[in-house]
Amino acid sequence: MALFDTTSFRIAEQGLNLLTKQQAIIAQNIANVDTPDYKCKYLYFAGVLKEKLDESGRSTGKKRLELASVIHTDETTADQPDGNNVDSDTQSALFAKNALQYEALINQINSEFTMMRAAMRKS
Repeated sequence: MALFDTTSFRIAEQGLNLLTKQQAIIAQNIANVDTPDYKCKYLYFAGVLKEKLDESGRSTGKKRLELASVIHTDETTADQPDGNNVDSDTQSALFAKNALQYEALINQINSEFTMMRAAMRKS
């Protein structure tokens, strides 16, 4: 088993990738706050635990956790007369929340590295 091939590292890696995509989408929304007819986009993601084992998992008996995402364009609201529906306050709050989630994942990875270093020192 590889040192960094753990469920925790895989989830953290996928989470960081998704949070990076989400940050880019939020930044795009903020950049287009004054663009007529621009429709706000959101990235939705959730942990999806597969009940069935995938082909590689069947031979090893491992279940895989995958974080799935979907980009949704909000076509239903029009907050401004020009058809733009970006609320800059909402997007700024989402931007800050996303940054905190990203930092939490980085801290989790750092704590795992700290535990590994401690375990290697005791050997």
